[in-house]
Amino acid sequence: MQLIGMLDSPYVRRTAIALELLGLPFESKPLSVFRQMDEFRRHNPVVKAPTLVLEDGQALMDSTLILMHAEQIAAPGRSLWPADAAGRVRALRLTGLALAACEKAVQAVYESELRPAERQHAPWSERVTGQMRTAWQLLEAEMRRAPVPGGARAGAIGHAGIAIAVSWHFTQQLLPGVLAPADFPMQAAFSAEAEALPAFVRWPHA
Repeated sequence: MQLIGMLDSPYVRRTAIALELLGLPFESKPLSVFRQMDEFRRHNPVVKAPTLVLEDGQALMDSTLILMHAEQIAAPGRSLWPADAAGRVRALRLTGLALAACEKAVQAVYESELRPAERQHAPWSERVTGQMRTAWQLLEAEMRRAPVPGGARAGAIGHAGIAIAVSWHFTQQLLPGVLAPADFPMQAAFSAEAEALPAFVRWPHA
């Protein structure tokens, strides 16, 4: 399998880390959707990262859908979701909040870095940033209430932990100063612990 996309995308990075933890071998092909559109288009005409090209040449896209497939083809009993129903629901809740925060962070970055200054719309930027902050606040409250399923330990971290750590790291790298780590100590500590894991080190934000 080939994973197409740059690791500066939190969605590509999330996928790479999860594939490794699921024990699924793949080749990373770091193509930019901006600078290498023509080459990317040869793998996926939609030019969407991440794209996972399967052994038979079919291309899957969207990190969540790619990881649904990855869970199906992983070795029996090897999953990054909790086995019990209550734990799985909680992991889905946390993953959803982390991905919502990530989506709004990406929108904020695109607005500030890709749109010309004279065309940037302050109300839209404020709305997106507010949604991002709310998602992180809810996630901080959830993490204070109960641990993240699997935690940030090697051999135990799951999809929820990966999404939280990758999304937080992306936000801090691309939107410095927007979210003070002191206001979100649970997430800041969790991400720091996760970033030290071998799979995160192997697939760094680049």
